[in-house]
Amino acid sequence: MFKHIKNDLPASIVVFFVALPLCLGIALASGAPLFSGLIAGIIGGIVVGALSGSQIGVSGPAAGLAAIVLTAIGTLGGFENFLVAVVLGGLIQMLFSVLKAGVIAYYFPSSVIKGMLTGIGIIIILKQIPHFFGYSENTEGDFAFFQVDGENTFTEIINSLNFISPGATIIAVVALSILILWDKVLSKKSKVFQLVQGPLVAVVVGILFYVFTKDNSGLAISDKLLVSVPIPESVESLGTLLSFPNFGVIGNPEIWITAFTIALVASLETLLCVEATDKLDPHKRTTPTNKELFAQGIGNSISGLLGGLPVTQVIVRSSANIQSGGRTKASAIIHGFFLLISVILIPRLLNMIPLSVLAAILFIVGYKLAKPALFKKMYELGWKQFVPFVVTVFGIVFTDLLIGIGLGLMVGIVVILLKSYQNSHFLHIEDKSNGKHKIKMTLAEEVTFFNKGAILKELDSLPNDTYLELSLLNTRYLDNDIIEILEDFAFKAKERNIDIKLISKRGVEENPASFIEFFRTRPKSSLSLS
Repeated sequence: MFKHIKNDLPASIVVFFVALPLCLGIALASGAPLFSGLIAGIIGGIVVGALSGSQIGVSGPAAGLAAIVLTAIGTLGGFENFLVAVVLGGLIQMLFSVLKAGVIAYYFPSSVIKGMLTGIGIIIILKQIPHFFGYSENTEGDFAFFQVDGENTFTEIINSLNFISPGATIIAVVALSILILWDKVLSKKSKVFQLVQGPLVAVVVGILFYVFTKDNSGLAISDKLLVSVPIPESVESLGTLLSFPNFGVIGNPEIWITAFTIALVASLETLLCVEATDKLDPHKRTTPTNKELFAQGIGNSISGLLGGLPVTQVIVRSSANIQSGGRTKASAIIHGFFLLISVILIPRLLNMIPLSVLAAILFIVGYKLAKPALFKKMYELGWKQFVPFVVTVFGIVFTDLLIGIGLGLMVGIVVILLKSYQNSHFLHIEDKSNGKHKIKMTLAEEVTFFNKGAILKELDSLPNDTYLELSLLNTRYLDNDIIEILEDFAFKAKERNIDIKLISKRGVEENPASFIEFFRTRPKSSLSLS
């Protein structure tokens, strides 16, 4: 796990700086003690990170659960009662794992997942604009369009422009310049600039700016515009910041309803994030979804026992990890230890970090998720990919994560139903072993994203040293999701000594360099292969 520590350690530092304000902000948005967000971040990093099958996913408190938590604390009679539901929710997630519910992740089309990533990228940028300009009223971690403070995303931005803090804005611009310079120029000049990450430099500069300007009436940064970590008086008094579940209310039916709601929403968010991070992973690794649900269940139960918020795998932290070069789960685990150590040893130093500097870091994360070029790429794939993608993006920006994904999924299903009838069979495997292991795989007449889970399973189960004959002679419609699976499989096949013979009406090709390039010449109006 630690053989890529030179990649994982710098990445863990970036994830730490991204996670710290989000842990606190999500706790604030949830109406929970601030320390509960930090506990969830620590558990998500160390416990879930160690047990997870994902190499690059990072877990912690999720913004998507903030509204549920806020409501539940009030209806259940207090935070200690709510913690019982968190513990039970974790146990229910483990049951989901036993029941193999992780297969749900394979039934979300690629266009919706890409829309989710893009929508979240846009939301990150929009939500950080007030922090960038030093507006203290915007709650960090509140990602919904209609916020808990009664404002919405755009009115909050307009308000921030009327209350610009000169000091916070100046250091935010400086930090953003450092990050861009580091990413585009310095990191390519020397390995030193790859080891010492730009976000760390930006944070250090931000702290120094705060220290040297705190007596300057024009440039001083208000305490409300800084990170706000709870400070224990001593290591011994750290326990006083913890809350523990009141198991005396375990017989209350509302506790169980809340527990099931937490388990269901947390599992869905995790599975969506797993699907998204696997797509972002440059090494094309596949996360075992049922193992992930089990790890999340254990993490939630422990978080609830120690007074923490519910945890899920989170795309903001995970994408920051990938973009910073994280290679293995070590980066997630180390970031959890950074949270733990820093809260105990250097909380006062953390409380000198301007939120505007962290906003600059999140700007970069958001931009890399929502690059304008992706809209052009999705448009070129045709309306059947573009419409669900755009609906998902706008749904997430103007409602919240789950509603946006639900809208995109419904549009995706309608598109598929308009295009094709359901096939009873889409896959046939014929073993013709004679010397080298030979397998013939024939795809059905129409293959959609509904079939990608089974195809992915069949391809991953192929033994090493195999000669695969992949026939598309009968295939008239091949979904873009399946093409992406074949593209990823071609990457893995080289490592597993699997030769691929592609047979289609357009000819025969041995070990195609790129399935995406091979199918690119098909008509844009459909994914027809005929």
